Amino acid sequence: MKIAKEWLDFLREQYPTGSRIQLREMGSDPAPIPPGSMGTLDHIDDAGQFRIIWDNGRSLALVIGEDRFTVHPPEPTLLKLYMPLTADFYPRDEWGDSSDEGEQWDDRTLTEYEDQILSALVKNRMPEERERGLMHWYGEPDSLDAKVRSAEFTVEVRNRRLWGVAECRVIGELSSKDLADLKDYISGQASDGWGEGFEQREIEVDGGELYVHLWQRDNWSIQTEQERFATKLAEGLPELCFSTLQTTGQLICIRRGESGYYPSEWETGDKERNVEEADRLNERLGVTPAQRLAMEIGSMAGWDVPGADPKNYEIQRKEQIGGMTLD
Repeated sequence: MKIAKEWLDFLREQYPTGSRIQLREMGSDPAPIPPGSMGTLDHIDDAGQFRIIWDNGRSLALVIGEDRFTVHPPEPTLLKLYMPLTADFYPRDEWGDSSDEGEQWDDRTLTEYEDQILSALVKNRMPEERERGLMHWYGEPDSLDAKVRSAEFTVEVRNRRLWGVAECRVIGELSSKDLADLKDYISGQASDGWGEGFEQREIEVDGGELYVHLWQRDNWSIQTEQERFATKLAEGLPELCFSTLQTTGQLICIRRGESGYYPSEWETGDKERNVEEADRLNERLGVTPAQRLAMEIGSMAGWDVPGADPKNYEIQRKEQIGGMTLD
């Protein structure tokens, strides 16, 4: 029997992969699964059957109308959307009056005021938002409304900066369109909706009043944690290379994208021989002096600094001197 696409889409949105299934009664199957059995929804096929991986190892499907069962949606997962913050600070004079001219503070300065800003965000939430947060105002009965159970603004310090964060609790997986729609909706709330009201409310801090902006016209974007903070490795870095510690002469191995180093099983116990061994091993791996130096810097200072890019070096092999300082 052919199932309408609209019905399939509805079922898949209402009952996402990963939902827990509790069987109450199986219909006419000659070898039914016992009532009360639990399983996990793998997917809903094109015939509308619920394909279940049962905890007892079996894999019988369930059909609405023939079998009786209860669906327990999976626990929501946390999706964070990050956006840059700015603020205007209005100092008070000796009589306690606020200045008419504000000072713009950036996200680095705002790290000192994380607690005050978070408290103000919480106070700005309305009673109607208790269950779903910003999604209370969404108003569209679509896929995004079904999947995003709640969304709330908060703040978080990352990389010595204070970021605005929309914490979204999501059931199932967001499609690329869902994610794009969610970003658009949160952006609108940050600029013209919830955030517009919030930025007009003063936050009392030492010496004056602070007005925080979740959105600004220039240099603003909203990104997932992966998009915003994932380490971007330079092109041309090898998977691993060898080096020596300058202080002890120990032979070490450095892995691309990882901090620090690993002791090498090729350790000789002699500093000079370790330098020669590092050169020999790197030559066997095809690691150039520029790549080795970039790997050393990346493992110590982070993989997103200019020194972790081999393109920034012009080093002749004969100029390469083994040794790095990691102690």
